[in-house]
Amino acid sequence: MSVGTSGAAARSIAAEVTGPLEEGLRGRLVRPADADYEAVRQVWNGMVDRRPALIARCTGAADVIAAVRFARGQGLPIAVRGGGHNVAGSGVCDGGLVIDLSPMNGVRVDPEAGTVRAGGGTTIGQLDHETQAFGLAVPMGVVTATGIGGLTLGGGLGWLRRRHGLSCDNLISADVVTADGSLVTADEQHNPELLWALRGGGGNFGVVTSFEFRAHPVGPQVSVAFVVHAGADAAAALRHYRGWATSAPDEVSSFAILWHAPEMDEIPVEHHHTPIAVYLAVHCGEQDRAEQDLASLREFGSPIADLSAPMRYLDLQAFFDADYPAHDMRYYWKSHFLRELPDEAVATLVELNERAPSPHSTIDLWQLGGAFARPGARDTAFGDRSAPFLLGIECNWEHETDDAASIAWGREVFDRLRMYATGGQYVNFPGLYEDNDAMVRGAFGQNLGRLTAIKKQYDPTNFFRLNHNIALGQ
Repeated sequence: MSVGTSGAAARSIAAEVTGPLEEGLRGRLVRPADADYEAVRQVWNGMVDRRPALIARCTGAADVIAAVRFARGQGLPIAVRGGGHNVAGSGVCDGGLVIDLSPMNGVRVDPEAGTVRAGGGTTIGQLDHETQAFGLAVPMGVVTATGIGGLTLGGGLGWLRRRHGLSCDNLISADVVTADGSLVTADEQHNPELLWALRGGGGNFGVVTSFEFRAHPVGPQVSVAFVVHAGADAAAALRHYRGWATSAPDEVSSFAILWHAPEMDEIPVEHHHTPIAVYLAVHCGEQDRAEQDLASLREFGSPIADLSAPMRYLDLQAFFDADYPAHDMRYYWKSHFLRELPDEAVATLVELNERAPSPHSTIDLWQLGGAFARPGARDTAFGDRSAPFLLGIECNWEHETDDAASIAWGREVFDRLRMYATGGQYVNFPGLYEDNDAMVRGAFGQNLGRLTAIKKQYDPTNFFRLNHNIALGQ
């Protein structure tokens, strides 16, 4: 099962039609006949196989404006690609125009103001490289190849979430190309409603060509607890984590992960490929305090491995990179915000992990609260933040022949844990957008009417629709 028209011929658009666009670009216009087309059209999820008619590799806002106006004039669907990491593959489309922002990756840090400006195609790793030179960081996700654009517009959960909030909470301003090809600035003085919508409302309103963020003193080292328990102890480990997480200080952001043990030297060989439970917690405060605050995770039970140690923040940010390779793996992710985690839910999660069809798949409990939870439900488009945990359902596998089984397992986890959920989902884990309308209603809740009004103002024809779409009929 490939998402898109695997192997289908891309739509052909005559050179005389594309000529004006190509002449107006400082970047490149890539066509299906070009030698690099196959490489450029790929996105991170190896299950996504779509063939656009054109790919505009934009170098600045002027290129984006030209691409938007061309697509509108030709009636072409568009996809906007930053890092290409959207799990549903929204950075590429069949038969349309991809606006590829990846060349727009310049970063400028103002250490005195504690701010950073980054192009719309910047990745987390590129942003971190610049900010850490000044001992600063912007809250971002946990895989460095992820684009900051889609991550921020969908919220942006990462290692600093409980100390400094979401990526979108730290968004100060944005330059946006709207559906009519206009460039506008969204900040507290200019288009403030648009800025509010960009803080979690997704790519529904335009193409963000640059972001300005608030940055915070972080690093260069942080303290990491990394503790592994055998599958037989997984339920007890989750129950302990549930209680510890509710009282941990804001300097700590953590996961409890149900997984199958990889072939790591630090994990006894008899546990390789068997179910495990992992504590992974990061403390961004003082090391002496960190040892005290993380002690309960390290001292509980009889772990089969403890790899806890101080770590460079840059290395922490790359910690998961090898587990999420581009193109070679296939991915299907969904989520629930959980209002509770009773013993019955713990038992269900352990059972589901034990029969995951792929050893690469995980069930993740993200600790919430702290700075993440302080904004009110109406303060940003992101919506309600009252849940104590996010359940991340990560189906990760290698072979096309396993598509059906892996996706079915992910959907079963989603369905069986629904009874403990708030009804909200994290829109950056959208499955394949197969239940988009329900996801949008649940995620945005009481903010949906306001978002729909902003959508009508900036994109009245729903031109930007290959995303967690706010349909104008909402």
